[in-house]
Amino acid sequence: MDRRAFLKLSAASVGAVMLAPEAAAVKLPNPLARAPASWFDGEVSSVLTFCENCFWKCGVRASVADGRVWKVDGYAANPKSRGRLCPRGQGAVAQTYDPDRLKRPLIRVEGTQRGDGKYREASWDEALGVIASGMLAIKERYGSESMAFFAHGSGDTWFGEYLPAAWATPNVGKPSVSLCTGPRETASQWTFGRGIGGHEPIDWENTDYIVLIGHHIGEDTHNTQLQDFSLALKRGAELVVVDPRFSVAASKAGRWLPIKPGTDTALLLAWLHVLVTEELYDKAYVERYTVGFEQLAAHVQPFTPEWAADITDLDADAIRTVARELAAHAPRAVVPPGRHTVWYGNDTQRMRALYLVNALLGNYGVEGGFYLAQAPYLEPYPHPAFPLEPAAGGCSGASGGETLDTGFRARVDDGRFFAHTTAVQELIPAMISGEPYRIAGLIAYGVNLFHSIPDVARTQEALRKLDLYVAIDVLPMDHVMWADVILPEATYLERYDDLVAIAHKTPFIELRQPAVDPMWDTKPGWWIARELGLRLGLDAYFDWPDIEAYLDKRLRTIGSSLEQAKAKGTLVQRGRPYLADWEARNLNPFGTPSGRIELYSQTFADAGFDPLPTYEPPNDGPPGSYRLLYGRSPVHTFAKTQNNWVLMEMHGQNAVWIHTAEAEALGVASGDYVWLENQDGVRDGPVAVYATERLRRDCVYLVHGFGHRAKGMRVADGRGASDTALMSRYRLDPISGGAGMRVNFVKLVPGAPRPRLPSLRKLAERSV
Repeated sequence: MDRRAFLKLSAASVGAVMLAPEAAAVKLPNPLARAPASWFDGEVSSVLTFCENCFWKCGVRASVADGRVWKVDGYAANPKSRGRLCPRGQGAVAQTYDPDRLKRPLIRVEGTQRGDGKYREASWDEALGVIASGMLAIKERYGSESMAFFAHGSGDTWFGEYLPAAWATPNVGKPSVSLCTGPRETASQWTFGRGIGGHEPIDWENTDYIVLIGHHIGEDTHNTQLQDFSLALKRGAELVVVDPRFSVAASKAGRWLPIKPGTDTALLLAWLHVLVTEELYDKAYVERYTVGFEQLAAHVQPFTPEWAADITDLDADAIRTVARELAAHAPRAVVPPGRHTVWYGNDTQRMRALYLVNALLGNYGVEGGFYLAQAPYLEPYPHPAFPLEPAAGGCSGASGGETLDTGFRARVDDGRFFAHTTAVQELIPAMISGEPYRIAGLIAYGVNLFHSIPDVARTQEALRKLDLYVAIDVLPMDHVMWADVILPEATYLERYDDLVAIAHKTPFIELRQPAVDPMWDTKPGWWIARELGLRLGLDAYFDWPDIEAYLDKRLRTIGSSLEQAKAKGTLVQRGRPYLADWEARNLNPFGTPSGRIELYSQTFADAGFDPLPTYEPPNDGPPGSYRLLYGRSPVHTFAKTQNNWVLMEMHGQNAVWIHTAEAEALGVASGDYVWLENQDGVRDGPVAVYATERLRRDCVYLVHGFGHRAKGMRVADGRGASDTALMSRYRLDPISGGAGMRVNFVKLVPGAPRPRLPSLRKLAERSV
């Protein structure tokens, strides 16, 4: 396959098929040059590691020659890749050899303001010394709790858990919780007593009927999920898609339900009504494994398909038919939860309703429904007890952030949410107002603050008020260039990370090891955390000489070793995926207070929340505006990969989707450029128009992650519009702490200029 054929995969086609390893042989670093008869005649070594270009963590085989990674493939023994990689994984080499990478520690020039982007180079010793001095000053003046950490990616082990716990602050935020999975994890924990985790535990290989609600398989490109989903459809599984937009998944469905945005809970309640009133639920399963059915049955009586039809703009007969078809295929019928579930602010209740539909189908822990994902056994590295519980990013109850030592203050959100980490966006007000106490310092690891947290202007105001702001990243992202100290991290192909234990049908442990040495003066996250910890007087928690000794000691707790893990890459253990497996060992998988699936949540009732799912109507926008919806690109990871020229050749900028009739009424056409202006007057763009009949007329749609304003990222800068920039509002989910962001509206303002952007071909020639 030649390079051009490889790169010409469209977004739609990428959503339908995964790339085989043979398709990955892109001739980097400069595939624009004429290929020699044999691309390389020397010795090629192979290094097993795992990918960092999204949270899926696929197993990777890196081919190394002359001290350089030339290509990466998936490898078959890894359950996350099974020998295949998506385009993002294939693009890893271009990321490592990106000349725009951060190369050395930087310190903001004295006398300049945050956001000016003026820095001087520094040694690691000086940079870490400045950070340690700043943190110790904050601790002395305000207390250790006034230092906050935001973390995302594999390194969040160090900056989202280990270092904050040793330092003693409960104010640790992960966007993967409050800006993504919080509602689904909270609802799952308090319905089933188990979270969902990173890999949705859907038994795709055995299911016969799938209903996706706002779940964009084929556009999020989660590798093995897409493989399994495609194979299920090939095998004959039926598919229903509920979405305001005709997504890639909808194009594969037998039935598309173009629901009115924000009314999904009403649809789920109507399905519950049909299952209960027509006695289509699995009576034996409900009797054996659940509590609260009587309360649920009474609760759903008013929620008829006709009631839901008026709210959702869907046909009542279609609503009833899908419920009946779900029941007819049960338990091999499933409504997967999806990943990004912060939508409208009542999201935990929506996810509870979704889980209750599955419970009534009798599919939880049963073939063809949900399997029971189990984490592998692995001991932590021994260390003294942390002064605070490390933030694990799970959902452990409304007091999940309480300290072990009562001498420490509680989280700034008072631990009122049913999630262990502080909601990222709820830390921002304490930085500005100092209430309930001041957050004076922030370390952001791998979190793009301006492309993830809603209300960017508020975030910038908060950064201006901090005593210390540190950014640890690979690229000079928008938010990075506001930091007082910038620390350049090595890419995943150049570093070790902590072991990753994956809860799965077959639990497994992955090792990340470097394929090549770090370029320039970059360092791995573990080294940065340890060196900073030593300067902070936390020596007891970093009582290991290097990461290899640390990893080897952990691996020996399971009878393995670092040497063995380096050779195998992935260590697979045996799981117990079904209820029958647990019952054979007299084990109970349900960690709820009752030890059963809780259809009625007494815990929620005791906390003052509705114990059964309730519908709340969505907000309305100003006249002439459209609800802003957003989603993923199959070749990009959030706002992380837009400086990767290989991926940008496939998808170089986003466009605003609008219904053809609405575009005609506004006098715009596909290819025109417009400004987007939200309900609060916030404007972003220019962005191209894509007029289509593939979505409802009351909304518009943007692919997330574009619209960077970062001069140091020469590929990404100025391409497209940022959906986050237009999210000046969010609606807080009072149960999970999730920030519902689909509550913003925009108008299209014609007349925006066509941006003059540098050629991607010329930018590609800069590869190191």
